[in-house]
Amino acid sequence: MLDICLPGTGGMLPLENRWLTCCWMEYQGNALLIDCGEGTQLALKKAGCKLSRLNTLLLTHYHADHVAGLPGLLLTLGNTGKTTPLAIIGPEGLRTVVSALTVIAPVLPYPIELYEAKRGEQGTLERDGMTVSFLPLRHSILCLGYRVEIKRKPIFNPEKAQALGIPKTLYKFLHRGEPVSYEGKTFDPDMVLDGPRKALRVTYFTDTQPVKTMKEFARNSDLLISEGMYGDDAERGKMEAKGHMIFSDSAKLARDACAEKLWLTHYSPAMPDPMPYLQYARNIFPNAEAAKDGQKLVL
Repeated sequence: MLDICLPGTGGMLPLENRWLTCCWMEYQGNALLIDCGEGTQLALKKAGCKLSRLNTLLLTHYHADHVAGLPGLLLTLGNTGKTTPLAIIGPEGLRTVVSALTVIAPVLPYPIELYEAKRGEQGTLERDGMTVSFLPLRHSILCLGYRVEIKRKPIFNPEKAQALGIPKTLYKFLHRGEPVSYEGKTFDPDMVLDGPRKALRVTYFTDTQPVKTMKEFARNSDLLISEGMYGDDAERGKMEAKGHMIFSDSAKLARDACAEKLWLTHYSPAMPDPMPYLQYARNIFPNAEAAKDGQKLVL
């Protein structure tokens, strides 16, 4: 199972009732976090996310509302007793940004490992059983979108195994792709498997204008989390100039990428309530939601 949470959904600055946009994903006791604006460690605590499980931080870009909370997050992690490495992944400039922000958090009880994507680079990393891919986006500064995938075991057919006389104690080995021997016979996994299952897939885009490559990157996502700086289509021109998307932009992307579900996030502080504008998205993609702080989903 992949646990997903949006501890915050706001853009630009935190509000009394809305933390800055970030995303928490957890798989088999290991977690990753996307972005850490001001106060993120408090948003995580309020949402019930266990910081001691955090091993990977993905940064979309280096505007303050996405990265200014880094020193506080690092210090809070240290106070949880963390001693294992924290990997930080981000676009070009990562080393400079982390070095500057950690001036006020110079001594940490765990090492930091940095992966700085080259300008224009699209790539993939493996983290704690999760496949993390990144894609260059189009904002006023370098920005990355992320996709997290969990590969799943093929479908195991116990009826086939039973018909072959294989004891249940050997099922788990066959299910994970290992041949087994029993009473002088060897049984291969394909004798009891019914084929592959689609990987779990979550795609995350924020602070960008629509880019052609986004559609294929998000193709068949179980969940697309995408920015809606404003809901009203009348704001499109203003948002294009500033490098952001509105509700209908993200809805078109979800539709064209054949996503299962869309969560809108990264709302402007000038839009305190996104709900009156949700229909702009649902007219294009019916399974769209205006996400709220603390919203969760288990895939």
